[in-house]
Amino acid sequence: MRLAQIIATVGGVGYLRPAPGTWGSLAALPMAWVLHQLGGFPLLFLATLLVALVGNWATHVMTRDSDDHDPSEIVIDEVAGQFVALWAVSAPAWAHGLDISALWPGWIAAFLLFRLFDIAKPGPIGWADRRGDPLGVMLDDLIAGIFAAIGVVALAFLSHGVLGL
Repeated sequence: MRLAQIIATVGGVGYLRPAPGTWGSLAALPMAWVLHQLGGFPLLFLATLLVALVGNWATHVMTRDSDDHDPSEIVIDEVAGQFVALWAVSAPAWAHGLDISALWPGWIAAFLLFRLFDIAKPGPIGWADRRGDPLGVMLDDLIAGIFAAIGVVALAFLSHGVLGL
């Protein structure tokens, strides 16, 4: 149980108040930066898969025999979802040999859009959240991350392709 708690709360970040989900998302940013620096997009992609799998296990352990299927201190799902949102920044930086720090507007957009979708839970994000099981806890954030990544790409296209900035 202790290992699951450390993983699920991302080393205790989930106990920060207020807004533990936002703290979990913020904690994901330097992790993603380090992963990208060490191995580019491929390492961030693999780490996302690992975080999602291990996070699902830790969430299952933490919520077993509990009425609360998604306690606020579990923030490993935010880390996984934020990683997915950052794919839209990491992949092009890696593919074009760019310094990922130079894409700072994408980092901000990925963070804000992920939080927006994770909180508002439109469409399939809400469906996943209503599953009421550990997979739903992880899945709603992964889908929110996909929505956020699409939003980052759309904003980049608007900024660079349409506005020519």
